[in-house]
Amino acid sequence: MKRRKFIKLTSTASAAGLLPTQLNASFKFLNNFASCDFSNRKIVLIDLAGGNDGLNTLIPLNVYSDYVNMRPTIHVPSSAALHLSHVDSTLLGTNQDLALNPSLSGLYNLFDQNQLRIIQSVGYPSANKSHFASIDIYNTGNDGNNWNNGQNSGWIGRFIENHYNDLLPTNYPMGIQIGSRNTSLGFHGENEHGLAINLSGQDSENFYSVLSGLSGEYPTEFPDSHYGTELQYIVNTDAFSNVYAQSISNSFNSGSNYSGSDYPDTDLANQLKTVARLIRGGIQTKLYLVRLGGFDTHSNQVQSQGDIQGKHYDLLNELSTAIEAFMRDVNSDNIGEDIVGITISEFGRKAQENGSLGTDHGEVAPVFVFGKPVESGISGVNVDFSEATQSNNFQIQTVQYDYRQTLATLMQDFLGAGIDNVNATFIENTTNASFAEQKIQNLLKSNYVVPESCWNESLATENSVRKNWFVYPNPFKTHIDLKSLTVYDDQTTSYILVNQFGQIIQQGPLKFINGSARIHLPNVNTGLYILTLNSHGKNESYKLLRAPD
Repeated sequence: MKRRKFIKLTSTASAAGLLPTQLNASFKFLNNFASCDFSNRKIVLIDLAGGNDGLNTLIPLNVYSDYVNMRPTIHVPSSAALHLSHVDSTLLGTNQDLALNPSLSGLYNLFDQNQLRIIQSVGYPSANKSHFASIDIYNTGNDGNNWNNGQNSGWIGRFIENHYNDLLPTNYPMGIQIGSRNTSLGFHGENEHGLAINLSGQDSENFYSVLSGLSGEYPTEFPDSHYGTELQYIVNTDAFSNVYAQSISNSFNSGSNYSGSDYPDTDLANQLKTVARLIRGGIQTKLYLVRLGGFDTHSNQVQSQGDIQGKHYDLLNELSTAIEAFMRDVNSDNIGEDIVGITISEFGRKAQENGSLGTDHGEVAPVFVFGKPVESGISGVNVDFSEATQSNNFQIQTVQYDYRQTLATLMQDFLGAGIDNVNATFIENTTNASFAEQKIQNLLKSNYVVPESCWNESLATENSVRKNWFVYPNPFKTHIDLKSLTVYDDQTTSYILVNQFGQIIQQGPLKFINGSARIHLPNVNTGLYILTLNSHGKNESYKLLRAPD
């Protein structure tokens, strides 16, 4: 059987690398946190696109009659549901007594294995039931009342810029997105857009780049104008795409999946299968985003009255079987110790069914957090149907957990982000509250929680300094150009280029003509380098990538 290979960049792929606002030594983070190295940890986000119906995902048994009254034709029979009290008897008869949709046997098993936490009634303060607006709110980390967290940047991008700024740029993408045509706004940084690479397909030989594919070699000279700046940005974006593509292809072809994973042949399962293989192949990408669409179930959520089968059942079954297979895969060796997954959906569905065997847009929905580091349990209580009245269009509106609480908890307790890092990612602008102070308790097993002494408190914005040189292109191939941004005496400037292992590759004085100089590097291998410039006794360092041929 022909070995399957992977990866085709979509034509909308965005893979611009972020340039650091400050460069520290490549391994400063590791050196400072020698006993606090959480650099292998990764988060996998599963987007349930369309707005998942939480009330047919989690069946509230303590108020089951109220649930049936709201949904006389589409409710899930208690006899068919998967009662969590069979796993945890303390739930029986309480306001946390609930059951999973019968399609969620894989998640039920993870709960039993102490690897699944259920977060009830997740949303944000001012719900917007428009798909487009709500998706943007979730991606940017806002609350629906204002856009103070940034209209044009995403929470993932801001987090990576700060928490991993010592690692930027790298020869691998900090984020990988699979299953969507467009790169999520969530990956856009405050300073640079396009932190993630967007993938589709299953053929590693079909990588391409927009510029090189259309016009051959990259331009090497850029006019000193706005046009030249924009052109250079496009070239660098495309070059990073090629660097990232090579890294991903190498990791995929070096990796493998556990033979006993038994992934079903579904779209989501194939996405998660790819993620597991990339991680086992050695890629150091920190955040992954996969997608399962179809949750906008206005009609035919069930096949017929009283039938548990239907569109929603099938979607939840695809979710559950894919996650279970993924967990079998990553838990077959130690990589499962460093992975936590979380489901997200832009909103829930209203409590009352409609007349089309479906449900309309709602406000809150449950979230599943899964992985070996996760502590099984339920955060929050079952919904109160008394608040779903005709006056509010039968909506459950009580937000028990802000979606940012879960994310902030994982940022700090799992990835080791400091309070300032969390606040720079998102803040509750309505009340000016920090989500670092509103963490979800018992989300992770205690032995996986990053201690406060290991939190990374540095912020890129705090340490940023004015650079005296414009260094380009990055990534480079045969040379590096420098342009002075000051009036320094050209004759006093020298350079040292070292590789990621600290070995000196090239050094010497720089010869400037009209404030510009060029360093020729015809025989440098692909990889990460540090260029240090010395002028008037002051050093500036830049991280650069040598692009593959």
